[in-house]
Amino acid sequence: MRPRTRAGLGLTILVAALASLGACSGSPDAEQVRICRRALPTLVPEGARIAVRREAAGPQERSIRIDFVQEREGRSPLPRYAVCQFSGLSRTDLSGLTSDRGPIGGAALYLLKHYYLDTPDAALAEPGSG
Repeated sequence: MRPRTRAGLGLTILVAALASLGACSGSPDAEQVRICRRALPTLVPEGARIAVRREAAGPQERSIRIDFVQEREGRSPLPRYAVCQFSGLSRTDLSGLTSDRGPIGGAALYLLKHYYLDTPDAALAEPGSG
């Protein structure tokens, strides 16, 4: 069917462009999502519960974005997010972590990567996908 107006033609082109972008994005790497989920408990206060709402490719190449809700006793649920960046050296090398509260500094990221993410504690605290 042919659009009758320029606006209709523009809308048709826009819809086609968005559909092609969605087809190229693909689904996020499962191992990268797991690593990013394991980092989430370090972003919330002790005792807070995390409910993962969405896992998707992040805004940069080789990044994952996780939208989650922080829940604490006696407080309203707080919507949060985290973006994990992975280096080009290895698909599982976490090279950056940013939350809605800002980026995680170099020393904290180093400690997270080398002393927490691969521990049994991290595996037990990892929130499941929503």
